[in-house]
Amino acid sequence: MEEAIRMQALPPYLFARIDEKIAMAKANGVDVISLGIGDPDLPTPDNIIKRLVTAAHNAENHRYPSYVGLLEFREAVAEWYKRRANIELNPQNEVVTLIGSKEGIAHISLCYINPGDYALIPDPGYPVYGIGTMLAGGIPYTMPLKEENGFLPDFAEIPEDIAQKAKLLFLNYPNNPTGAVADADFFKKAIAFAKKYNIIICHDGPYSEIAFQDYRPLSFLEVEGAKDVGIEFHSMSKTYNMTGWRIGWAAGNTQVIKALGRLKSNIDSGVFQAVQEAAIEGLLGNQDVLKEINRVYQERQDIVIEGLTELGWKLERPKAAIYVWPKVPKGFTSASFCELVLEKAGVVLTPGNGYGDYGEGYFRISLTIATDRLQEAIRRMKENLGHLEF
Repeated sequence: MEEAIRMQALPPYLFARIDEKIAMAKANGVDVISLGIGDPDLPTPDNIIKRLVTAAHNAENHRYPSYVGLLEFREAVAEWYKRRANIELNPQNEVVTLIGSKEGIAHISLCYINPGDYALIPDPGYPVYGIGTMLAGGIPYTMPLKEENGFLPDFAEIPEDIAQKAKLLFLNYPNNPTGAVADADFFKKAIAFAKKYNIIICHDGPYSEIAFQDYRPLSFLEVEGAKDVGIEFHSMSKTYNMTGWRIGWAAGNTQVIKALGRLKSNIDSGVFQAVQEAAIEGLLGNQDVLKEINRVYQERQDIVIEGLTELGWKLERPKAAIYVWPKVPKGFTSASFCELVLEKAGVVLTPGNGYGDYGEGYFRISLTIATDRLQEAIRRMKENLGHLEF
């Protein structure tokens, strides 16, 4: 059976490959510690779970939900933005509910990309930006994220003919995988670039609430002109430890939100309403739990930074997100170093080239593992990797 051309062009999903390596190591009797996937290990807050239980007993919630999401959920999203950054959103036409932000990110290209159109993709970056573009028949054009530029793309480096043919521009700050952050000046440049070339900005902002040492990441929608040119994807997953619940949203430009909602009405049936009610509780309920979540991630970041420093790395502390993005030692590629660490220490790292060509020479550590296991992983690396050159 011959697969469609679009399927033949798709690479294996990065984390599927990592899961295979973990399974092989476990089959060989290795006690594997995975610092790979960014999947929060901390529990979903109790008030959210209790709201789900109550809502699940309501028979009205067992029927098909609204395609664009409960108005009450979209109102909660608008209120969350208002409370967080004084952003005004109309929940009727500037917010759409998603089955997790990944779903919306993958589908937005189907709304705007025709075969041969370009989408501007950060490299390194979340693989779904490019995969969604390819599935729509478009061409991903990579924007290098270089350390010397603070892992921000330089729009002046994008060729004129590419900019003219681009329909979408994907951005993601706080950034996965680098942990980099963006300021208002950068977003203003992005908005000006998008207006000049009639490009839609798709900002992916799921890490906005995970930040350290009093730093507060910007929402793209805070910047003047943002709603004129784009939308922001967000999710309950990282903020409230709800990755498995599959609920998120897109907010911003009315025309883009309408298009995404119209596409979704034709290909899915929305999010289970009981989950939407639970998400409302998360957005509008007591937010004190976020301080504890950030405290735990800060503690884990300290463990990684201090441990790798003792091994010889020189690292800057990320201001936000749940990752550390070190360079590989001399004499290694991203893949060969990660393979060495798995073989010698039983620790899974994510090779940087899995996020694009410009991720080569780096690896990613996720902080989403129990603190004692993270300490054990660093201990194993110290004891088993030998002398490393930088």
